[in-house]
Amino acid sequence: MAYLWMIATLIAAAAQTARNAMQQSLTATIGTIGATQVRFLYGFPFALVFLFGTSLVTGVAIPPINKMTFAFGVSGAIMQIIGTILMLVAMRLRSFAVATAYLKTEPVLVAMAGVLVLGETLDLYAWLAIVVATFGVVVLTWKPQEGDLGSAWKPALFGIGAGGCFALAAVLFRGGILWLEPAPFYLMASTMLAWSLGIQSFILMVGMLVFDRPALVNSLKAWRQSLFAGFMGAFASQFWFIGFSLTSAANVRTLALVEVVMAQGVSRGLFKQKTSLRELSGMALVVGGVATLLLLHH
Repeated sequence: MAYLWMIATLIAAAAQTARNAMQQSLTATIGTIGATQVRFLYGFPFALVFLFGTSLVTGVAIPPINKMTFAFGVSGAIMQIIGTILMLVAMRLRSFAVATAYLKTEPVLVAMAGVLVLGETLDLYAWLAIVVATFGVVVLTWKPQEGDLGSAWKPALFGIGAGGCFALAAVLFRGGILWLEPAPFYLMASTMLAWSLGIQSFILMVGMLVFDRPALVNSLKAWRQSLFAGFMGAFASQFWFIGFSLTSAANVRTLALVEVVMAQGVSRGLFKQKTSLRELSGMALVVGGVATLLLLHH
């Protein structure tokens, strides 16, 4: 049981890499908002299957949703929607692997938010880790031959913004799980997943009906590709939430840094995108800085 959260996190990271790759492919045909909606609308039915299937097989009743769980769920759902949009924009501007590395600044952003909002303190070594990770982002972003620093930093800002949103979402979802009535960890994870995807599907459906009906129609037309992305999204989230139900979001996100390595393989193998030695060095600095920060912080 002690290592179960590690297994769940590794499965989630692999599934999320596959889902992100599929979403990036869909962006070219149905747009950023359409590809964002796919993750939630097509994932929601699978989340319901996971929830009711788990309850049926185990014979344990689904825990009811209370006000605190609902509040945490809505807040986390909104943060995850915004984060997904920013992530897909970053992936359109830079390679899949580099955009994923930007997202892995997420734990650094959580630590900095803790200092600013909660008044937490970090020692010199922790701040050094933040500087190293930030320098890694600079190495990833800056290209001397481009000459236009604005265009070079644009994808970094989108990627780091996405990481910040995902970080807040992870903490909020864990908070929602902890407020549920006591139940087996896997059932609490499935309950939170179904509720969050339901909320996200509703928000995006209403928003697209009002502001972007063509994107909604196109995402429905691309149901074959979208179905796979939805399944992988729900599958990944199921294991993320299992991890959150067993340990802190920080522990889960630390181990999730292996996704950078997975994304590098996808970037080279599937999208045929080359990653330079400079970009590889930047990714190593980002991962090393974030991992060091979390190890020292805990």
